[in-house]
Amino acid sequence: MTEEILVNHTAHETRVAVVQQGATQELHIERAAARGLVGNVYLGKVLRVLPGMQSAFIDIGLERAAFLHVADLWQSRSGAHNGGNSVPIEKLLFESQPLLVQVIKDPLGTKGARLSTQISIAGRLLVYLPQDPHIGVSQRIGDEAERQQLRHRLQKVLPPEEKGGFIIRTSAEDADETELAADVEYLRRRWRQILDGSRQKTAPLLLYQELSLGQRVLRDIASDSTGAILIDSVDAFAELSEFARTYMPSMAGRLRQYSGERPLFELHGVEEETTKALSRRVDLKSGGYLIIDQTEAMTTIDVNTGGYIGGRNFDDTIFRTNLEAAHAIARQLRVRNLGGIIIIDFIDMSSGEHRDAVLQELRRALARDRTKSSVNGFTSLGLVEMTRKRTRESLAHLLCEPCPTCEGKGQVKTARTVCYEILREIQREARQFNPKEFRIVASQDVIDLFLEEESQPLAALGDVIGRRISLQVETVYLQEQYDIVLM
Repeated sequence: MTEEILVNHTAHETRVAVVQQGATQELHIERAAARGLVGNVYLGKVLRVLPGMQSAFIDIGLERAAFLHVADLWQSRSGAHNGGNSVPIEKLLFESQPLLVQVIKDPLGTKGARLSTQISIAGRLLVYLPQDPHIGVSQRIGDEAERQQLRHRLQKVLPPEEKGGFIIRTSAEDADETELAADVEYLRRRWRQILDGSRQKTAPLLLYQELSLGQRVLRDIASDSTGAILIDSVDAFAELSEFARTYMPSMAGRLRQYSGERPLFELHGVEEETTKALSRRVDLKSGGYLIIDQTEAMTTIDVNTGGYIGGRNFDDTIFRTNLEAAHAIARQLRVRNLGGIIIIDFIDMSSGEHRDAVLQELRRALARDRTKSSVNGFTSLGLVEMTRKRTRESLAHLLCEPCPTCEGKGQVKTARTVCYEILREIQREARQFNPKEFRIVASQDVIDLFLEEESQPLAALGDVIGRRISLQVETVYLQEQYDIVLM
């Protein structure tokens, strides 16, 4: 299926949308002020070693210390063993030790970046593993004869002194030996620059930064099915054209500079799709809808029939709604970049054959996803459990923040609840203080309720404490905010 890639670039932000048949399939955003760190290589410094957790905190120059688990220490997997067990982290690391590390997961929420000491550098055709002599092939290349042929072609162009290893990417399937040799030289040159920097500088220090979003699009997303790459910035078009000519000549001819009057994302409906991707509700064409709730621990997706009344009978209606929902869910996971544990509550189906068909349809729709996912099937409660690899912030976390009114709870106390809280607090304070008057300063809705429906409890409290209670509206106060002033 032919796709178009749209690149909207400004000095402060780059946005990329992958569009197929007029529908946005993927949305990537990178801001200059908060550029992703995955792939960056740092010379870090060990801050603390935690034997109980078999992990360490590493200073790489960020606001929060990064996290390194013993399982991500290359030394612990490459031969440092004791009686069949990995050597404890406290025997491998010590405080203030300089350490070459790579970010494998961006900081998420309150968690620092996740690190590994096994460095990998991605090129157009290959991924270089300078510490590992193994030569692997992408799992997406399934034919064993083709896998062996690719290994043989790569080994022919490797220099005799090469001690590192490589992973052959799917983009290398049609590459000739000259292209493979050029990628090998580029990656080895990058590694030499990293090593030179680590020897000459003091930790913490950034030694290698992953490519910009626009460059990664050409390297990782653009493929033979890409019809055109539209770029709406003169500077970005020049930069990506130069990058394509150097590393991806086959893509250079697909770059197009967009200069229309109407904004590129607006023209293709991406702005509208972005707004929809921040909503809890996703409407289906049939009249059904999804409710998507993202929490710290997991994402839940509820499927509803809504106004869909098609089909020959109720079971058929449910089945068709679930089939449509399976495709919509897979697309929403990509557009919203949702990861971690995902629980899907499809509409209950009595037929086992229907359940199997919906599950198969979901797996088929997820197969187009560039991010690895795993579907475990229906549980005894009729829920589908799945996971999707999470390496970067979701779209909602990137573009939004918790509501200042509800502070992320998703709901606020009613005006009546706030009224009763105020009455209880005045009663408590009347036992400790002896002012002439209590003044309630609150929002318009709370004061209105005191003046109308709750005027009797307010007057009764004044009689009980023997003090005057006055009211004052503060227009800038939210519904839950109030003050009790002692006069």
